Amino acid sequence: RDSVNQTEGPVTLSEGALLTLNCTYQTTYSDSYHFWYVHHLNKAPQLLLKGSMTNQRPEHEGFQATLVNSDSSFHLQKQAVQASDSAVYYCALNDTVREGCGGAEHKPKGSRRLKSVRGIFSP
Repeated sequence: RDSVNQTEGPVTLSEGALLTLNCTYQTTYSDSYHFWYVHHLNKAPQLLLKGSMTNQRPEHEGFQATLVNSDSSFHLQKQAVQASDSAVYYCALNDTVREGCGGAEHKPKGSRRLKSVRGIFSP
């Protein structure tokens, strides 16, 4: 059965600190897609990063994730967090081609394999 695992609970960091959020997964498909979503308070969740075999190190707005198939991981990092980065971060795994969920990257609630971790950053 496919799944994702995020071990962190609430994370508190000072501004400028390195953020690392761990995500490991299990899947039977070699062509699966991996996602990080960000959910800021009073806003809808937004796609932050999407990784795949053809894009194993996606980057966006200072965030980056590295897809490592050998240890089934897709960890999220940001070199220097800001207070504005405080949010809930979701790691998701979705084999969109096989399940026919083409819009999944825009609708995180549609993913069955979704777990969250809250990042709380203080100055």
